[in-house]
Amino acid sequence: MRLNLRVWRQKNAGTEGAMATYEVDGVSPDMSFLEMLDTLNETLILRGEDPVAFDHDCREGICGACSLVINGDAHGPERTTTCQLHMRSFRDGDTIDIEPWRASAFPVVKDLVVDRSAFDRVIQAGGYISAPTGSAPEAHATPVPKADADSAFEHAECIGCGACVAACPNGSAMLFTSAKINHLNVLPQGSPERETRVLDMVAQMDAEGFGGCTLTGECATACPKGIPLPSISAMNKEWLRARRKVKG
Repeated sequence: MRLNLRVWRQKNAGTEGAMATYEVDGVSPDMSFLEMLDTLNETLILRGEDPVAFDHDCREGICGACSLVINGDAHGPERTTTCQLHMRSFRDGDTIDIEPWRASAFPVVKDLVVDRSAFDRVIQAGGYISAPTGSAPEAHATPVPKADADSAFEHAECIGCGACVAACPNGSAMLFTSAKINHLNVLPQGSPERETRVLDMVAQMDAEGFGGCTLTGECATACPKGIPLPSISAMNKEWLRARRKVKG
């Protein structure tokens, strides 16, 4: 396939960016989207030009590093990570727009790479869980109802890619934050710090400059791991309960 790419190029956070146009030939439908970008960069390097910077790591849909807006959609036209998006989703001669995540809390580092350390600080604000030291406890020592275990596993699937923020018209991080809060708060191991966890993580999320949630649902639609929208409602209930408890 031959493709026309319109790629966002930006030297650093302090400079203005713009779309640059490139043509890539010989693209196999079996290539992943990132392999197609590798092909583009090989061509640019051979021409003595600066390759396009983009994030990637495992390329197996696990790490959440790949973060591109493709033709206006976070991760592209399929509900998957960018590294698991294959070029068979496009047709010969297509024009593809490739941009970084767009959110004030995710400043551009270079080209398609953004700084998502705000997510790290939100998680850090959640602190720790109380865990007794000594020998490993028996597997059945702390019973967990199956419904709670299933909910915890569902929320723990969040890979922190940031697609929810990129897709949200408000740049909200509520789906990400709720996933990180709920997967611990539904378990007995997370109960001792459940009030401080939700209050501190939501406060940090707001401090990072993420937008407010208006429940448009775009975040859940874009999430490659299928974190459900009701996760946000569950977090809000936790937050209200914690606020009432703290205020007495």
